[in-house]
Amino acid sequence: MSHNNSLVSEELFQLQKEILAKNPQDVLQFCANYFNNKLQGQRSYLWSQNAKAQAAGINLFPSVDTINAQTNSSNSTSDREPSFKSPFVLKDPHSTHNENVLVGEKSHAVGGGDDNSMFKSNFDLEGSEQAPPTKEEMDSQNPSSKPSRSLSQSQSQSQPQPQPQSQQINTSSFQKIPISFNANRRTSVSAEALNPAKLKTESWKPPQNNLSLTEEENLAKNFQNNFLFKQLDENSKKTVISALQTKHFKKDSVIITQGDEGDFFYIIESGTVDFYVNNAKVNSGSDGSSFGELALMYNSPRAATAIAATDVTLWALDRLTFRRILLEGTFNRRLMYEDFLKSIDIFKSLSEHELSKLADALSTEMYKEGDVIVREGEQGENFYLIESGTCQVSNKKLGDIKKLTKGDYFGELALLKEMPRQATVTATNNVIVATLGKSGFQRLLGPVVDVLKDRDPTKIQDPTA
Repeated sequence: MSHNNSLVSEELFQLQKEILAKNPQDVLQFCANYFNNKLQGQRSYLWSQNAKAQAAGINLFPSVDTINAQTNSSNSTSDREPSFKSPFVLKDPHSTHNENVLVGEKSHAVGGGDDNSMFKSNFDLEGSEQAPPTKEEMDSQNPSSKPSRSLSQSQSQSQPQPQPQSQQINTSSFQKIPISFNANRRTSVSAEALNPAKLKTESWKPPQNNLSLTEEENLAKNFQNNFLFKQLDENSKKTVISALQTKHFKKDSVIITQGDEGDFFYIIESGTVDFYVNNAKVNSGSDGSSFGELALMYNSPRAATAIAATDVTLWALDRLTFRRILLEGTFNRRLMYEDFLKSIDIFKSLSEHELSKLADALSTEMYKEGDVIVREGEQGENFYLIESGTCQVSNKKLGDIKKLTKGDYFGELALLKEMPRQATVTATNNVIVATLGKSGFQRLLGPVVDVLKDRDPTKIQDPTA
C-alpha cells in the first residue's frame, strides 16, 4: 500500500511541475492529455515487448483476447445494444433507444433509457421514477449554500415565477429534470502566470518569520506526507516554512467559505476545525492537520466551508508566495540537473527537450558514510546517478568490485532485466544521488537503453546494480 501511495505522490508531483512550468489555460484538459500521453507511452512500450512476452508464455493484454473472443462469438454486431447513448447529438446512429419528443422540436435523446444500460443518466427524461425534489433537497444541493451555524436564518429563498404558457414545455412524456442538472458543472481554475527566467531579475524576496526551532521541526513534520511539499528540496522547504504567517480565529468563525476563491493554505497549530459541504458536516481537523492545498496551485473555488469549532491558531501560506518559491526552486533545480546530465556521456544522444523532461523527473537523495543505497538480492525500483561523494560496489561472490564517483551511475540492470540487484552499493562518505523511478526510467530513457545494454557490467563480471 505504501508503495502505491509513493507512486501516486510521484505522479501528482510530476503533474504539478508540468502545470507550473507550462501554466495551461485549461487545467483539466491539460491533466487529461498528460495522463493520456503517459498511458500511450506505456502501452506502446508494452506492445513492443508483446512478442517476447508471448514467446515466454506471458499474456500482456488478456483483455484484448477476451474482447476478440466475444466479438468472434457474436452473430451480428447490429444485434448488440449500445452501452449508452451520446448526449451530444440529436440522433445517435449507434443507438436503438427510443427518442423523447419535445413540443415543436425534433427528437432529442438525453441519456440512456434502457434497463440494461451500463450507465444510468441523471438526466433521463423517460422512465425515471425519481420524485420531484423537495425544497430541502434543493437547498442542500445549492453549491453556494453555507452551513447553518454560520448563517443568519432570516433569509429565505424566493419562489420562481411561473413561465408564460407559450414558453412552457409539455412534460407529459417525461419527469422533471433533476435539480442537480447543471449545478455541478466543472468549474474553471487558473493560476497566475509566472516566468521563472525573470524571477532572478526581480527584487521580490520571500517573507521571513522568526520561528523557534521547535516550530520549524513541527512544521517540517507536517510537510513530510503532503504531496505538495514532499518532493521539495531542503532549501525550498525552509523557505516555505519561514514564509508561513500566524492567523487566529475565534470559535464559530468562518475560516473559508465554499465557493469563494481560494488564496491560502492552512496548517492547524492548535484547535479544531469542522468542514462542511452544502451544509453537511463531512470532516474535522485538529493539531497538525492541513487544508486548502489546491489554493496553492490554482485560484479555484473552495470545495468546502471551514469553521472554527474551538479557538484556532493556524499557519497560513498564500498562493503567490508558494508558487514563486516552488517555481524558482524547480527552475534552478532543472538547470542544475540539465548541466549535470550533459556532463555524463550516456546522455549525449538526448535532445534539450528530452534532457529537460529527464531533469524534472529526477529526485534527490542523501546518504551518510556507511549507508547502504542498494542491497544485493533486493528488487530494484530506482536508477541512480551520483551527484557528489563516492560509493563502494561489492557482492558476495567477488567482494569489493569498484568505486563510483561523481557522474557514475548504478541500478540500471535491475530495471533493464527485471532481475534482483546484482551488487551492494555503499556510501563511503556523504553522498548525494539523483534517482529515477522505474516508470520514469522506462518512459524517458528510451534512446539511452541501448547504450546501457552495451555497457552491461555483468558481461565483464563487474556488476554494479
